[in-house]
Amino acid sequence: MPASRSTPEFQDYQRAFTRHIRDPEGSPRPQGVPAARMEVYNELLFNNVIGQISSCFPVARSILGEPEWRRLVRTFFAKHRCRSPYFRQIAEEFLQFMQEHNATGGEPDFLIYLLHYEWVELAVEISDKEADMSAIDTAGDLLAGRPVLAPAHMLLAYPYPVHRIGKDYQPTPLQQEQTCLLVFRDGNDKVRFIVLNPVSARLIALIEAGNISGEHALEQIVAGLQHPNPASALAGGREILENLRKEGAIIGTSVAD
Repeated sequence: MPASRSTPEFQDYQRAFTRHIRDPEGSPRPQGVPAARMEVYNELLFNNVIGQISSCFPVARSILGEPEWRRLVRTFFAKHRCRSPYFRQIAEEFLQFMQEHNATGGEPDFLIYLLHYEWVELAVEISDKEADMSAIDTAGDLLAGRPVLAPAHMLLAYPYPVHRIGKDYQPTPLQQEQTCLLVFRDGNDKVRFIVLNPVSARLIALIEAGNISGEHALEQIVAGLQHPNPASALAGGREILENLRKEGAIIGTSVAD
């Protein structure tokens, strides 16, 4: 009596098929599948993935060049096991792969930060966070009231000026420059970027924490800085808040109790 198989034959075929799709050079194609037909599958699936990833990271791709970029994506395609089934999250999976496995081959030190910065634009664009405008006074006093940030936003800090990096500017580790950015989706569903100074970044962080008036947040900052002229600092802080509202980063004040 023949020994029973541990797995059905069709599952063995599926595993061989997917292993070859992931790594055509390292895994043989399944028996009985013509090479030309298998090549169609290989190109179709890989091109879909690299197209999605490349659209999210155009600057990184241009800096690395096409051969190196394809090598990185091919390594990701062969080795990474995605946690999400959603195609739109492939770029995030690629970013996680690069962060977790250091899957670079001597690329610039700033690469991981640049990849994250480029991914954030997509993350904010597709975020499902929405504001309940019935609970917001769009013309509210930003000092007396509690400012409300655009719901789809990220407050970021990097050791490099990632927003300036490109083919013509690639800083070395000795050229690190602490950079704070606010990325948000405005009322017209456009993703916007604002470069922040340390005071503005601290102010947004306090607002982000919630349940604080603009004046109270500014008073905390002024006290921490030991500013010699608190009244002048508060006036400057009001201007920062109003500019953030004008840009769409602040959408008003909370009217909730």
